[in-house]
Amino acid sequence: MTRRAVVMGAALLVLAGCTASGGPRNPAVSSSRAPGPTVETFSTSVSGPWRAWTASLTRPEAHGSCGATAHQVVCATDTGALVGRSRADGRVTWTVPGDTHAKTAQLLVDAADARAVAGVAGVLRAADLRTGEQAWTRRLPAGRAYVALAATNGIVYALHAPDPFIRTGAVLDAVRASDGTPLWHRNVTWSTGEPLAAFRGRVYTADGVTRVTARDARTGATVATSPAAVECQHLVTGGHYPVCTGSPYSAGDVFPPMRRLDPATLKPLPTPRNTINKPVQGVISDDGVLVLYEAGAEDTSAGAWYAYDLVNDRRLWSTYATATDGVGVADGRFVTFTPVNDRATRDRVITIDLHAGPQGTGSTAPRLSPAYAQTRGGEHPALVVPGGDTGHVVVMARTHGSLRSLPLP
Repeated sequence: MTRRAVVMGAALLVLAGCTASGGPRNPAVSSSRAPGPTVETFSTSVSGPWRAWTASLTRPEAHGSCGATAHQVVCATDTGALVGRSRADGRVTWTVPGDTHAKTAQLLVDAADARAVAGVAGVLRAADLRTGEQAWTRRLPAGRAYVALAATNGIVYALHAPDPFIRTGAVLDAVRASDGTPLWHRNVTWSTGEPLAAFRGRVYTADGVTRVTARDARTGATVATSPAAVECQHLVTGGHYPVCTGSPYSAGDVFPPMRRLDPATLKPLPTPRNTINKPVQGVISDDGVLVLYEAGAEDTSAGAWYAYDLVNDRRLWSTYATATDGVGVADGRFVTFTPVNDRATRDRVITIDLHAGPQGTGSTAPRLSPAYAQTRGGEHPALVVPGGDTGHVVVMARTHGSLRSLPLP
């Protein structure tokens, strides 16, 4: 068995040169020199429910990422701009211009603190979700980039590392969500692709080998670490459940046991089963249902989704065979796209009852949307699931940049 795992040493780099600054009173009017979408409207409140609509995306938006709250869609562009869109018709209601460029855009949409935060290259920029104004901006020294974001209880956590990443030097910053004031920073061990999670007053990082670390969200002090005997090549989180699996980057015939961790102590708890096939991607519902994609060790296209009840320690169902792109949880259902090789059902959104699975009947039976241009596999679609009881899901098509809001099947 070979394994691509990176172990980080403690970094001695102290974050320097970062500044926090307030934005202009009305950044909803873009400068003609700023990259990204240009809009001439002020932030506009929208009343009424979510509606079905389609909207074009600019090229920088299509190369970035999108998220949503119960009230609006927000996109981060690959230039570091933030764009707010109406839940009623998808039109742009505000924009905060960007001034950088990167191949990826980290996006955090924090409804509780009314902030959208984009981490693009070495720039962290926040917008006020209620007004559409720039809230604050922070900049890293040259040669560093933001790689993961999280938030809880009025604090934004931003993980950054040398660019390109060279095994060491990862740093976790905590800043106040309201104005970007720095609160603390810690050198951390981290592996490329590992998530940053924050819930219940703690923030969690993983080194991609064995160690998960929990820190106090207010102070950054370490409060728990996972036992050395618990191999944790990849951390999956959702709700308030941390779960260790094998690495999506591993190749071999045997993978570490899947282990649920106690969020307080990080000690292992009873877990439904060992991972037999290669664990690639997972999502966890608020009530503790893990839906995990498991694939052949050498061919990740040959795999399927399996569901596990973490609370009651049992497997719920298997399998639903489709790709790993575009998954989410909404209204007690697993949301994804249908397989591209199934002529009868392809190019659709499907929802599956988390407990009944693909074999559910009646009210728990799987539900299909109509086929749309945005849901075609060739569009490299992504799912955006708004918070709250919106009854809608948004599909982001990257090839021909567009958004489609559609009723949740």
